[in-house]
Amino acid sequence: MRPLAPRRRSSPTTTTCQRTTTSQRWVALATTTAMVAAITAAVGCRRSNDAVEAKPTLDSTEVSAKDNVSAKGDKRTTTPAGEHAPTLAEAKTFIRDTEATLLRLWIERERAGWVKATHITDDTERIAADAEIAVMKVVAEKAADARRYAKLSLDAVSARKLELLRLTQTLPAPLEAKARDELAHVATALESRYGKGRWCPPAETPGPSGERAKAGRGAQVEANAMDPKRNDAECMDLGQLSERMATSRDPAELLAIWQGWRTIALPMRAEFRRYVELGNAGAQALGFHDLGELWRSRYDLSAAAFEAEVDRLWTQVQPLYEQLHCYARARLSARYGADVVSLDGPIPAHLLGNMWAQDWVNIADVLAPPTGAGPKRKRPDDGTSALTRLLRSRQTTPEQMVRYAEGFFTSLGFAPLPETFWRRSMLVKPRDREVVCHASAWDIDRQDDIRIKMCIERTEEDFVTIHHELGHNIYERAYKEQPPLFTDSANKGFHEALGDTIALSVTPAYLRRVGLGEGVEEGADDIAMLLGRALEKIAFLPFGVVIDKWRWQVLDGRVPPERWNQAWWQLRERYQGVAAPVARRPDDFDPGAKYHIAGGVPYIRYFIAHIVQFQFHRALCRIAGYNGPLHRCSIYGSKAAGERLQAMMAMGLSKPWPDALEALTGEREMDAGALLDYFAPLHKWLVDQNAGRECGWPAATQPKPGTDR
Repeated sequence: MRPLAPRRRSSPTTTTCQRTTTSQRWVALATTTAMVAAITAAVGCRRSNDAVEAKPTLDSTEVSAKDNVSAKGDKRTTTPAGEHAPTLAEAKTFIRDTEATLLRLWIERERAGWVKATHITDDTERIAADAEIAVMKVVAEKAADARRYAKLSLDAVSARKLELLRLTQTLPAPLEAKARDELAHVATALESRYGKGRWCPPAETPGPSGERAKAGRGAQVEANAMDPKRNDAECMDLGQLSERMATSRDPAELLAIWQGWRTIALPMRAEFRRYVELGNAGAQALGFHDLGELWRSRYDLSAAAFEAEVDRLWTQVQPLYEQLHCYARARLSARYGADVVSLDGPIPAHLLGNMWAQDWVNIADVLAPPTGAGPKRKRPDDGTSALTRLLRSRQTTPEQMVRYAEGFFTSLGFAPLPETFWRRSMLVKPRDREVVCHASAWDIDRQDDIRIKMCIERTEEDFVTIHHELGHNIYERAYKEQPPLFTDSANKGFHEALGDTIALSVTPAYLRRVGLGEGVEEGADDIAMLLGRALEKIAFLPFGVVIDKWRWQVLDGRVPPERWNQAWWQLRERYQGVAAPVARRPDDFDPGAKYHIAGGVPYIRYFIAHIVQFQFHRALCRIAGYNGPLHRCSIYGSKAAGERLQAMMAMGLSKPWPDALEALTGEREMDAGALLDYFAPLHKWLVDQNAGRECGWPAATQPKPGTDR
């Protein structure tokens, strides 16, 4: 549940708010160190693209550690002596007044955040931070006041709204003021270390590049700064390192980069330990066993039932992932040799083109089918797609690209974008000021002031991303009639899933219908297209499980601090079949090299989104009357699909997510069957390609859902 969040949407991979690959969006709120210390511990990052980790935006769902004093279930909910018992009428008045106050503050925060994101200065950063702090203060006060009504027999709507005030805080603070202050400092320090992370390779190290990589092992950025042999010109931030990871095919260079980035997490270890202790104390004040239980309780299920649901969904997709893994491992072994990539073990994590090996899109060239084994995507030597070349040859403007996406939604029966969208959105990068270029969708007033912020380029990637971002805007406008606390998606995975669902309809058939199909052949390279999409979406699935599986075990005490890094790599091997390329030490802290760990952003929502987007897509295709292969379906032009989509989106957060899912799909359970239908041709092709190979990895490390306690 995310009713108190800024109206920007987050996603699974981000770094320093530079563009790289894939479509989604992050909004960065860069702050000075002094200002960050004054703000909350838990801040959210808004993703736009893959392979880079954005600096965080402030997010009131991730309310300041200083501000959380709501405690439904706290024993102190009895009425103090001399104070009258609360009434149902008073509870309703409290909720109404709270929503009115929060709506006013949310709008002020969004306007300040927009100005800051589109004109970055010290002043706009300060204004945005002040607006965020104002929201946090009121949320804390209202959460405390809400305890008075915890034992009333409220109607379902009122009870749901009060529960949202309890569950909305990602990092609730302990009740003691000193502990709240410490948690705010610790969380800010973790995030700051990540945001400022750089790796400076040694200036000169004798021997081949592999030995140079060893020389950089374990060197902290701070220590490296004092090294007289350090070469400042070679110091790289995450965006630069990620670009090298994506394009280099030298195993020694990739190893050096992989090791170098993980040195930035070494100083986080002690701070993360206090983060766990204090965050758990805050969750316990709300009646939860630990912080992980609070996070899992946001899905209209008990924490245990939700974890079992995640295990069930993973079990459904595991066979497809294992076939993709088997194929990728064989291709990598053919490229680098069996001494680097064995044919029966985990894949070394540094060879997969992504800093965290969470998707494999950047090594599509290495994983392309061998000659004669299947079709290859036809691209010229410069790697551009037919659509990219067409957009460039026609000199299609950014506004025209957005108009194409708007036309997609009007074809479904949705109203055109408001005139203010065109005046207030940022579609190109200004020349006169610093801005956050990462694509993001904004809902300023929770009514009709919707916008996107992008630095649009004439590429297929940006064309698809625009459709994704407008999907968020259309969702936001659909639930605008809901009360403020219900103006969000049905669960944290649904908003991302909706944007990705729309992107799945950008098919060759759709492009032809809008006059952009020149050079795009329907069905000519289905396997190549599906393989490319699987490297993004299927490769991500186990990683989407591992992040929070590890964190849940840390938070509930199953994994003590001395085993943090060991448990991290055990889970990576068990679920992903991916291993550290060099031995890791117990005092390493490799999880901290991922933003969502350092920044305290729950991650399982992205796994959920990757499952349900295909469920949405299949349902909409059926409603549209489509009967062909699911991967070729586009719902463009279907008024019936648009009506059903509107009905689901208009519910916002007012009902449990199974109700919203049923409104769209007729189903009340999340299910990976649609994903398997979509990739069925690829799955069969992978099985054929893997004939005679030993797939999987050592049995001791295979994932067994529910047995990692």
